[in-house]
Amino acid sequence: MHLHNNLVQFSLSDIIVPKMDPMNAANPNNAAEVEYFSNRVDEIFTKVDKLEKQVSEVEQFYLASGNSSIVKDKEREKHFPGVKKQCQDASHREVAASKRMQELMRQFATILRQITQHRWAWPFLKPVDVEGLGLHDYYEVIEKPMDFSTIEEKMEAKDGTGYKNVREIYADVRLVFKNAMRYNEEKDDVHVMAKTLLEKFEEKWLQLLPKVAEEEKRRTEEDVEAKLNMQRAQDAAYAKMARDLSSELYEFDMHLKKLREMVVQKCRKMSSEEKRSLGTALTHLTPEDLSKALEIVAETNPSFQATAQEVDLDIDAQSEYTLWRLKAFVKDSLKGQARNAGGISGSGNNNDNNDDNKKSSSKRKREICDALAKTAVKRTKKLSSL
Repeated sequence: MHLHNNLVQFSLSDIIVPKMDPMNAANPNNAAEVEYFSNRVDEIFTKVDKLEKQVSEVEQFYLASGNSSIVKDKEREKHFPGVKKQCQDASHREVAASKRMQELMRQFATILRQITQHRWAWPFLKPVDVEGLGLHDYYEVIEKPMDFSTIEEKMEAKDGTGYKNVREIYADVRLVFKNAMRYNEEKDDVHVMAKTLLEKFEEKWLQLLPKVAEEEKRRTEEDVEAKLNMQRAQDAAYAKMARDLSSELYEFDMHLKKLREMVVQKCRKMSSEEKRSLGTALTHLTPEDLSKALEIVAETNPSFQATAQEVDLDIDAQSEYTLWRLKAFVKDSLKGQARNAGGISGSGNNNDNNDDNKKSSSKRKREICDALAKTAVKRTKKLSSL
């Protein structure tokens, strides 16, 4: 890096970082103005934090959905019911489906009554009296005992422990007979009675089965449609959220620009000596910080090639806005280098650490203020493309 009068020339490929020489800089603003701008920045930070969470939520939604959008335009979006409406519709469908299932269960109860009234059903009406009959190996053979009284109790349960659909009852009725056939040999009366009643039950079940299958098909189709409608509603909601966020971020971008202009107007013009001091201080930056400083210059100078291998920076040609931003950035960067150097040599104490934390926090705020508008524009473009 070479300095000719106020023309600073950088050669990024062979930068040598000399010892730090922090620059002297005075703050021309009075305490009241500083407090005002600090409060305004804090307010913006608070609002931006909320927007950050919303932006993250929108991004996660589109990442989860594979960046695919069902809603292709605003006009179609207007015709999609909202998420709340979809939840209400789902609740109504569930109530209607429950009523239809209750009707099927009522018809199944008729079948069950016919089976339990058969003259051979008496061994299966109550739980097996294992102890009374001396069936010591019963629970070793039968994993899940079942009987008709248990089935009827579960059918009448109102505490949520009852059967949810007809197929659950069907499975338990079959289990009653299957258990009896498994535990008793084929020549035993109980085995013959269970086999006979099972055959009768299956015949009656086949008469009800078409209605059960039709209801299951209907439920499946409704679930698929409900899922699609919910996805559409969510898509429309997040599309609107993305547009709203885009507008809000743009408004914050404009607000920050106005705030910056107000700050610059409060600053006095930088003297020639301060400009020379600034140019000298730039030579003391690390390559990383130097690149950041050049980016600050490029923000207000579109033709300035900040990433070129050799860069010419005319300090006198820069606006007061750019100069003061550079001055604040360079001051903080050099202080950071000095702190890092002090940490390596083992110097410092707890009080110094506390001061450093405060200064670091202040630096962070300024960096965010400088970068926020540019970040907002990038996000605006990103969200607009969703």
